[in-house]
Amino acid sequence: MGKVKQKGDSKETDDKKDKLKNEWETEDFLMAQKRIHRAAQSLKLDESTIGPLMQPKRALSVVIPCRMDDGSVQSFQGYRVHHDLALGPGKGGVRFHSYVNLGEIAAMAMLMTWKCSLMNLPFGGAHGGIRLDPSAMSNSELERVTRRYTSEIIDIIGPDADIMGPDINTSEQTMAWMMDTYSVNVGHTVPSIITGKPKSIGGSLGMLEATGYGVSLCTQRLLKEIGFAKNEPTVVIQGLGRAGSGTARNLIKAGFKIVGVSETSGGVYNPKGLDVEAVKAHYREHRNMENYPDGKYIPVDEVVELDCDILVLCAVANQVHAGNVDKIKAKVVVEGANAPTTPEADEVLAKRGVHVLPDILSNSAAVTVGYFEWVQGLMGLFWNENEVYQRLEQLVVRACDSVFATAKEHKLSMRDAAMRQALSRVIEARRLRGLYP
Repeated sequence: MGKVKQKGDSKETDDKKDKLKNEWETEDFLMAQKRIHRAAQSLKLDESTIGPLMQPKRALSVVIPCRMDDGSVQSFQGYRVHHDLALGPGKGGVRFHSYVNLGEIAAMAMLMTWKCSLMNLPFGGAHGGIRLDPSAMSNSELERVTRRYTSEIIDIIGPDADIMGPDINTSEQTMAWMMDTYSVNVGHTVPSIITGKPKSIGGSLGMLEATGYGVSLCTQRLLKEIGFAKNEPTVVIQGLGRAGSGTARNLIKAGFKIVGVSETSGGVYNPKGLDVEAVKAHYREHRNMENYPDGKYIPVDEVVELDCDILVLCAVANQVHAGNVDKIKAKVVVEGANAPTTPEADEVLAKRGVHVLPDILSNSAAVTVGYFEWVQGLMGLFWNENEVYQRLEQLVVRACDSVFATAKEHKLSMRDAAMRQALSRVIEARRLRGLYP
């Protein structure tokens, strides 16, 4: 006899379904999925075609026990996620942060799929990370946790399976430890398991400067495309890390005026222009932006609202959102960081005619030089700095021009045009490879 349906069963079933949601379905990941839906609509793709791309191909969660300097053992949570590998082995960074979670890592892996596809690199999307606070750990503790993490994920990484690189709070030294751990485990040196490593052990020239150079180059191409003819355009840069500092340096060389910058503690603004190196020196000495003598202190949350022609976002994700998008005064927004603009904010900016240069294009130079490093490691033949920059400029300019042409042809925003191109290449690769079995 069938079960008699009781009143309230439907609600109970819905509650159970909510609890059974995939653990990576966080706000970051759901926003990444929205980007796919928009691109799929533009390409008129059905659900069966994009369905496999809405979730990661595989997600590995590992526990990382680490002996601390005081003799105690602490356990940390680590992740490595592959989103899609139709175009080639996975490629993506490793981040150390106290807020790392599976949803964030899955969203970043998805972003890497589109970034590699847009740049026409032979990689799929991957990403990884460990939930920890690196500022609370010694160098020896960080080495031990890095090496143990590498050994825990060793079954799904490799120069022809998944190539890792630096991201938030990881460095050349972190990459050197990871390369060495992998190499020791397989019995021989494998330079191409890692990109972003020191030059003395196979790192590429131009790697550290790549992101800032690429953001600057994309910005200049965009202004040419939209006919922005103002002399000495004014720029606010949120985030003065490696990407932000490099962007500032290259834009100043190109004749732009930096009027605002920020670090985690706040920002500084001077409409007449800032000496960025002096601001950085002040921050290194005082660890804050207050009392900088040649500019006005700006609270960190208000930096993106400053008056400027170009706002460059080089900090972290979700910095321009529904709560502050109406206060954005810039005519152009450039994403130097990953996912700094939410989909809701994107729509508002598009309606206002603000040009948004998307992250999968504007900060793609780092993964492109990472590709160069991978190739050089496989060949055992290294290029000089001029060769690296010439190859990088060719690929970045080609990608920019292609995205701008697609946006114009299909009357799309630059993000939608970039996503349309990236998604179409992945879909084509999946179609040609077929469905196994």
